Amino acid sequence: MTEIAVLGAGRMGASIALRLLDAGHRVAVWNRTAARAAPLGQAGARVARTPADAARHAEVTVTMLTDAAAVQAVLFGPDGAVPALPPDTCLVEMSTIGPTAVRDLATRLPATVSLVDAPVGGSVAAARAGRLRVFAGGTDVAVARVTPVLAALGDVRHCGGTGSGAALKLVLNTALLVAVAGLADTLAVARAVGVDPATALDALVGGPLGGVLARAATPGADFPVALAGKDLDLVRDALGAAPAPLVRAARTVLAAAEDPTADIATLVPLETP
Repeated sequence: MTEIAVLGAGRMGASIALRLLDAGHRVAVWNRTAARAAPLGQAGARVARTPADAARHAEVTVTMLTDAAAVQAVLFGPDGAVPALPPDTCLVEMSTIGPTAVRDLATRLPATVSLVDAPVGGSVAAARAGRLRVFAGGTDVAVARVTPVLAALGDVRHCGGTGSGAALKLVLNTALLVAVAGLADTLAVARAVGVDPATALDALVGGPLGGVLARAATPGADFPVALAGKDLDLVRDALGAAPAPLVRAARTVLAAAEDPTADIATLVPLETP
């Protein structure tokens, strides 16, 4: 049994906290909107008043937050977690903030605190079922130390040194988001040339877009358009001046979405007559 702090109780953070509770760990949780953490208290977590309060006794502290600015604020802002971290603890950064932000974070941590970047593949249902793909970056010692905790969430893949998990997550999100935009265009072509949408969808299941079609049709998935846009902004920053027209086109599709809070599946009109 490990003492764990989870900072961020949005849908994914809450699902991770619940899974860790189910695995028998002691979990403290904090969220900026305290009401979102209340159900976790009912499930057995300790609801902390501040990030520092959550992390004070933690052997492992997990951050699952919106972006790099939120991570910095929660860790180093007023009542931030880092000054409260016990010696010989490990910070597991599970947000999607990109490798540059992760490496910058590593330079700001005390020498007694190790860092593992561990963004995930999969959504809230996979987190609750322990079927996430966890992409871990860090030293062999640090990753080995937290693998028993992360294994409760799913399959853990050690990608390399600090920032390597964050880097691989950007690669995978690029593939997903470009494919979602491609699927939306593919269905637009089907309608334009008079192919029945149901026929097109049936044919696409067995083709190269079958995987992304299955993702688009998954109920309860939670990858909001706004967060997807943030991730592609990280990708564009990493690319610099390198040509990547499909990435840039996919970012344009996300920017034009009617509801940035909706899941990326809403970009793909799967309804059939």
